[in-house]
Amino acid sequence: MIRPKLSLRRPLAVLGAALIGLTGAVAVAAPASAHHTTITATADCDRLTGERVITWKVENSERDKAVTLKKVTPTPATPVTVPVEGAEAVALEGYVIAKGGVVKAVQRVPGDTATAKLVVHGKWKKNGQEATNEGSINLAADRSCTPAPKCIDASKAKYSHTFDGPKGTATVKLDGDLPLCGEGKQWFTLVSYFAPRPQFATPQYVYGTPDSDWIGGTQTEIDLKVEIPDCHTQVDLIWGDAEQVIDPLVEGGKRYDNKKLGSPGAPGNRSSGPQGWYNGGDKSCTTPATTFTSACDGSVAVSLSNDGKISKYPVEFEVKGENGFSKKVSVAAGKADNSIVVPAADAGKIEVLVDGKVIENGTYSWQRPEDCPLPVVTTEADCKNFTLTVTNPEGGLPVKATFTYGDKTETRTVAAGGSEKVTFKASKAETALVALPDLDLEMEAVYTPEQDCGGGGGGGDEPGLPVTGAAAGGIAAGAIALLIAGAVLFVIARRRRVTFTA
Repeated sequence: MIRPKLSLRRPLAVLGAALIGLTGAVAVAAPASAHHTTITATADCDRLTGERVITWKVENSERDKAVTLKKVTPTPATPVTVPVEGAEAVALEGYVIAKGGVVKAVQRVPGDTATAKLVVHGKWKKNGQEATNEGSINLAADRSCTPAPKCIDASKAKYSHTFDGPKGTATVKLDGDLPLCGEGKQWFTLVSYFAPRPQFATPQYVYGTPDSDWIGGTQTEIDLKVEIPDCHTQVDLIWGDAEQVIDPLVEGGKRYDNKKLGSPGAPGNRSSGPQGWYNGGDKSCTTPATTFTSACDGSVAVSLSNDGKISKYPVEFEVKGENGFSKKVSVAAGKADNSIVVPAADAGKIEVLVDGKVIENGTYSWQRPEDCPLPVVTTEADCKNFTLTVTNPEGGLPVKATFTYGDKTETRTVAAGGSEKVTFKASKAETALVALPDLDLEMEAVYTPEQDCGGGGGGGDEPGLPVTGAAAGGIAAGAIALLIAGAVLFVIARRRRVTFTA
């Protein structure tokens, strides 16, 4: 039997080819699975410059070998540096990462960059192994990074404010940390008004001087203050300078509307805070006043005025007297009226009213003026009669006169410009009393007959003996003097008696 001859050449060739293929596979895969760097990144926005700030994190995979970053290729091609505390940053290219270490490098790229990539070629000293790795970051998912503004345009600025209407104070402050740009300014004004009522009503007149100030440059907050009238008022905090002030505010005229800070619309709604307007006050913006002047005839002249510091509106006065007397008159602001005279019959009690209420010092009763001429009392006397006369000057009131002589009394009413005479039968009584109760006066008159009636004292059933001789001449001369004096007005004294002798 012939055995075939076996050969080992073919199996050995196949085995050799297989070994070569396996060796090639290991050589290609080794760098990827052994020596490498891992690259990751995060990003922030620098609002001052408008740049993206990427922080690349590069890790050395080898825990027993340091790696030198021989080449670093960033996209975009801007510097990639490693911060060093207390010194200037160093470039990532050429940086040595310790065994198993990590380095963080910073790259700045434009704010509108969509993606960034970092390619790093590293070399490990042992065996001279090298590897190239890369990392990337998607920046498009975030909104673009733009520089933060260094100032704010006046047309876009917003503010906040405080407001105290009853005190007449306000503040306005620019919101945020940025000033207004360039020479930009925004004015604000606080103004107070006289008002006819404590609720909104017209007309209104500016009180005092409005306070205006502006915000701009380094001035980012202002304080405003105005005087408030001591009466009904309106106070407004408005957008704009003093030229925006409306004076007066009238029915159907211009209004501030949304210029008032705190309004729902522009520009007032560009400031946050309470409503910048106030209506109030507990007193009318008028100064009603009155004075009274009594006349000798019993009438009273009533003067009405409306001319005080806060008088801005007409006043409707009503003057009331007794017996249904009533007159009304309107007095304009800053004016007076002297047309009302209350007759004597109605002047016992007078009241001046405004809005149905008696004004301050508005009640009065007639009082006799001190310069009114008083009634005159004269006497005539003889041995049989004692006559007393009261004369009342013109321009005065009628007066009541009571005549008392001895045990007899007579009463008369003496008209102005008239006189009343009463004659009593002469008696031993030496004086008579004339009382004027309306004037609170009493006067005492002495009975002095024109001739010697004989005896002592006054007249009677037994007249005295006539006086003769030298004494008679003196008596006669005295009698003539007494006759003249008897026709003259006796001295009158209030609430006291004055004795007249002749």
